[in-house]
Amino acid sequence: MILDGKLVAESKREEIKQKVTELKDKTGKNPFLVAILVGEDPASQVYVRSKERACEKMGMGSSVDRLPDTTSEKDLLALIDKYNHDPKVNGILVQLPLPAHIDEQKVIERIDPIKDVDCFHPYNVGRLALGTPVFLPATPAGVIEILKYYKLETSGKSVVVIGRSNIVGKPLGNMLVQKAEYANATVTIAHSRTKNLAEMTSQADILIAAIGKPEFVKADMIKPEAVVIDVGVNRVEDASREKGYRLAGDVDYDDVAEKASAITPVPGGVGPMTITMLLQNTLKAFEVQNS
Repeated sequence: MILDGKLVAESKREEIKQKVTELKDKTGKNPFLVAILVGEDPASQVYVRSKERACEKMGMGSSVDRLPDTTSEKDLLALIDKYNHDPKVNGILVQLPLPAHIDEQKVIERIDPIKDVDCFHPYNVGRLALGTPVFLPATPAGVIEILKYYKLETSGKSVVVIGRSNIVGKPLGNMLVQKAEYANATVTIAHSRTKNLAEMTSQADILIAAIGKPEFVKADMIKPEAVVIDVGVNRVEDASREKGYRLAGDVDYDDVAEKASAITPVPGGVGPMTITMLLQNTLKAFEVQNS
């Protein structure tokens, strides 16, 4: 079974759009997201433009502050303070990575936790770990949403997550281990220092790859009939393509697909869910701030 993230994202966005319309009719206001982009990173620019378009389609307000890479840390923090105190702004997102002269952690901690729609602030990370989240980090939440849409049970299952980043691996492990629906799993976090990795992954009922290494996971690394979720998006040189590259996941799709019971493709798997769940968080922020 191919787990179509585009299909899941479209379904979720219809829910969000309907809720935004109801809130606008009821309150006369709509959720508003501010994105701050420092520098000229091409991938970040594409991602921010996608967020703008998505907000517009959902009926949400949005704006983007595009700042030069010479912007000082002091000026960036002052801009965050401005939006922290603006009641019209419900969500604040600072696009990472930032230029080397800016302390990313200091910036993350400056955002008001109730406007931290990326769920990176220590307050929100702590609540996530305790099982009492206000927001859910976008990409991990997208993974859970795919499992939920296709009714792929996690309770009591052995789940191996390859990758321990603060964006995907750690928070996703935290979410799957909670006493909750589409959680209650036995979770192992594997990473670059894990010994006998293939032995570990081949015992997983659900394998989630989030390491940033193209086509790293092969068929001999997975259990027969396992569910395989590929979070990776990597550019691989390909002279046969017009752009000179193709997108590949962390899983060797052609090799693994025949052995897995269900698998996400790249592109079109987890990717479409990330912005969708960010919009979900912006909607939640609006509701909390106006309750």
